[in-house]
Amino acid sequence: MFRSLSETSRARRFFAGVSDRFLDEAAERLVAVDYVSRFGLVATAGPEQRLIGHACYIQTGPQRAEVAFTVADDFQGRGLGTILLGQLAEIGAAHGIREFEADVLPENHPMIDVFRQSGFPVEVTASRDGIHAVFPTELGEEARLRFEQRERIAAVNALRPFFAPRAVAVIGASRRRGTIGGEVFHNLLAYGFSGEIYAVNPAAAEVQGRRAYASVLDIPGPVDLAVIVVPAAAVAEVAEQCAGKGVRALVVISSGFAEVGPAGRALQDRLLEICRRSGMRLIGPNCMGIVSTDPAVRLNATFVPVPPREGRVAFMSQSGALGLAIMDYAAQLGLGISSFASVGNKADISGNDLIQYWEEDPRTDLILLYLESFGNPRKFSRIARRVARRKPIVVVKSGRSPAGARATTSHTGALLAASDVTVAALFRQAGVIRTDTLKELFDVAALLAHQPAPSGRRVAIVTNSGGPGILCADTAESEGLEVPILSETTQAALRRFLPPEASVANPVDMIASATADHYRQAVRVVAADPGVDAVIAIFIPPMVTRADEVAAALVAAAAEIPAGKPLLTVFMSARGVPEVLRAADVRIPSFAFPEDAAIALARAVSYGEWRARPPAPPPVLTGLQRDRAAAVVASALRRGAGWLEPEEVAALLTCYGVPVLEHQVVRTPQDAAAAASAIGAPVALKAVAPGVVHKTEAGGVRLNLTAPEVHGAAEEMARAFERAGHPLTGYVVQRMAPGGVEMIVGVVHDPQCGPVLACGAGGVTVELLNDVAVRLTPLTEQDAAEMIRELRTYPLLTGYRGAPPLDVRALEEVVLRVGTMVEDLPQIAELDCNPVLVHRRGASVVDARVRVAPAEAPPPLGARPPARRR
Repeated sequence: MFRSLSETSRARRFFAGVSDRFLDEAAERLVAVDYVSRFGLVATAGPEQRLIGHACYIQTGPQRAEVAFTVADDFQGRGLGTILLGQLAEIGAAHGIREFEADVLPENHPMIDVFRQSGFPVEVTASRDGIHAVFPTELGEEARLRFEQRERIAAVNALRPFFAPRAVAVIGASRRRGTIGGEVFHNLLAYGFSGEIYAVNPAAAEVQGRRAYASVLDIPGPVDLAVIVVPAAAVAEVAEQCAGKGVRALVVISSGFAEVGPAGRALQDRLLEICRRSGMRLIGPNCMGIVSTDPAVRLNATFVPVPPREGRVAFMSQSGALGLAIMDYAAQLGLGISSFASVGNKADISGNDLIQYWEEDPRTDLILLYLESFGNPRKFSRIARRVARRKPIVVVKSGRSPAGARATTSHTGALLAASDVTVAALFRQAGVIRTDTLKELFDVAALLAHQPAPSGRRVAIVTNSGGPGILCADTAESEGLEVPILSETTQAALRRFLPPEASVANPVDMIASATADHYRQAVRVVAADPGVDAVIAIFIPPMVTRADEVAAALVAAAAEIPAGKPLLTVFMSARGVPEVLRAADVRIPSFAFPEDAAIALARAVSYGEWRARPPAPPPVLTGLQRDRAAAVVASALRRGAGWLEPEEVAALLTCYGVPVLEHQVVRTPQDAAAAASAIGAPVALKAVAPGVVHKTEAGGVRLNLTAPEVHGAAEEMARAFERAGHPLTGYVVQRMAPGGVEMIVGVVHDPQCGPVLACGAGGVTVELLNDVAVRLTPLTEQDAAEMIRELRTYPLLTGYRGAPPLDVRALEEVVLRVGTMVEDLPQIAELDCNPVLVHRRGASVVDARVRVAPAEAPPPLGARPPARRR
């Protein structure tokens, strides 16, 4: 790599024109690393793993190291230096390096720019020898924000050629309508694309009235976007031609890639390598195309037969066929879109890229996603947390079955393995609205595209039939909404114009004789009630009143109700939604059934509550011994992955301030009796038997023993375990805990999402009760408080049926300290603190198990969650 550098790059890196022998010696020197005081990183590209970047530090003094960077000439200016710098700084900080220093030639402004633009506070000193730069290795909040901003800008720039190209080539354009190549080309023409449209078909002179070219290389003008519809085996060659033409964006509709097996995977890898080598970005393969309804663009590069309607909703589908049906359904609902992308196999462009593009898109107010899998859930969480503060994100995520359950051997693993609670926790913490069905996705979209998220959970229901009103109220309350009794003032106002038979408490049943004007007045009156946050109006067509008249009355009422209170309508009619509610300037959502409206409102309410809460700061925890804890884990890993010894578990928890009851670990019954005497109080005797999860059921726990009783109990326990094929390796003798409620705090390390923390009802009935709340780390104090309070058994902690209230704050502290520990130590694969006894004052971990395993390298900076305060 050094030899490939230009003379300028060589001079900037080594301060002079240098010989090949000098470069050989430099390379020998720089690969001599010990991974602590001398560390190096390389960046590679392509299947041949060509070296394109190098970064290193060499320690020059206590807590200080000199750094140097090299980037291949053809990769300079792409942000690679910034990425290498950020990674190297984190590595240096982990090894006790607090400051980096670098000597730079005066003319090497790009290197100084890399330091400054990365967000590090750089001190620069000028001398006759050059520029000396010094900066800290800790990646502060400013630097992290810079990395985020750089990534966001990169995503927007990468997707602009897709959604606002100047010229589009359809490679595989067909003269025959009804074929995919024919329909894609026809749709581009028919939708009125504002730029140039080129047909590429070597077997035709013209396609649908347009001149055809044998190759993209033959097109006379520039091409920003190429839509490829050729057999999979020919795609790589076409992509090479696009690279030669300078095409910036590819949409590969062709199938036959990773979705069909190893041979297709090889074709996809080859396609991706071509794109990365040439700087092209790729949507697909195996997708159905993209759409932009921007009047200045008018791009329909899909084979969808129904032209999309302009609107303010962006939509991404991972499934091509499903995307086709969804586009058709959106058109029927009159829900307009700003842009659409079918990402197929997600070989390159993913949902994370699209969300960041739509975040900055002024034509998008709402983002809809259909997901089958996550490429990088931690990165998705980080991006979604930011974007959802500005624009709602609504998701249908398939794959809820237990088929993907992890093979775990802990209580926590059993609680989490049989469902997709990890994904649910990710969405909840990120402010993403999850829906169960595609219909529900569009119900929520219809609401949020037209109305604001309500400020509270109190809903008023206005109807002309009692049955639907009751169904709506039942669904609302089961979804966590409130259907309050209306105020006396509101009820009196309703009585003034409704017949005596009407019910005005809530739901407001105006009975079947209700007129359109009754709807207008009733909606206006109940919306003015300060105890109401949203209104649902339900209409069933009687013999007299017409649906279109009621719809017009509701449109008028919507203009008269207080701002911020959404109005939802339900028209239970075979004729569907009245035309007046489909008008472009009417922003009132309508639903087929009352339950649909109530569920959509509940989802919007939860989102509104999340967005109204300010982002919670990370917890500030004192007394942490991170280095000692890392040493405990490293020592355990030296003998191999597996469960820690009881002494190691206690040491690890103590390092993070997790309260552990006084205990001793012993080997023999005689030692157990001596330990009980030393503790001087009633004790619990527990078997140490690796591989046994449920020690209580196996007879491995005896409680309230006096010192004289311990010896005999230990011998009986040893004989029982020997007969069962689980010989004991020792005993834990533990002081009996004061009374309290048994809880569990546990962790499973998900390979994609990172540590998943569960808190719930504990003890021997943990799996039976299955009362658990789940969050992904890192946790905030708000996360810990909320997850405990959402448990069904939470009242047991607050004084159930006259019992004294317990120390909930102490349990929150355990949750936060365990969460911090597993975030710091990704080698913790599974952890159970069960039970955690919550007392009137404080909490105690009575039993704990920890399994460790080698951890993968930390993810890139852009994939990590927000930083924790240390």
